[in-house]
Amino acid sequence: MILSIDSATRWAGLALHNGRSIVAELGWVCHNNHTIALTPAIQEMMARADVSPSDLQAIAVAKGPGSYTGLRIGMALAKGMAYANGTALIGVPTLDITAAAFGPMKGDLVTVASAGRTRICTAVYHWQQRHGWQAADTPVIETWDELLGRLDAPCTIAGEMSAEAAKKIHTHGKKFKIASPAASMRRSGYLAEIGWRRLRRKQIDNPATLSPIYLNRLR
Repeated sequence: MILSIDSATRWAGLALHNGRSIVAELGWVCHNNHTIALTPAIQEMMARADVSPSDLQAIAVAKGPGSYTGLRIGMALAKGMAYANGTALIGVPTLDITAAAFGPMKGDLVTVASAGRTRICTAVYHWQQRHGWQAADTPVIETWDELLGRLDAPCTIAGEMSAEAAKKIHTHGKKFKIASPAASMRRSGYLAEIGWRRLRRKQIDNPATLSPIYLNRLR
């Protein structure tokens, strides 16, 4: 069994995966109260699924980019549980979780996550037949105007975006597609799936050295 924890932004997510299927999943808008919300939510989800900490083989955690506070809280909780239960720990880039929801399609995939103060974390993904969507470069932090100014159509944009951001995309003059809200939702079930694959390949992180990905403004 693997537990996934995503607190990278105001969207929080949890899931349990038994290696064959998702047995529990929860996602909600967490208004900057990750500290008091995450632990009770994990306890309730595990109780509903009749899973105890001793059943966990690994914990997968979104390691960023994202908000400083959200990442710090999620990482600390994941590390604490891993140390306490002798459980493997696996860090997964936040934007990879969004990309994992999509199959092959024309053009690139651009995933975004809120960074606060009208800024976004972004990454461009190319499709690879054997490995799915793979990041073409390291993520950056920028504004919507900067992102749209450097993108070339065709591409699909997915992730956290406001109504104002969607309007910018539609009126920018390039043929960008916007993924549906449901497809754009960063599901912790995909985080759990990525974590399970990495666990099978023994791609495990050291709790002492795993740290969040924090981005400084690059433009």
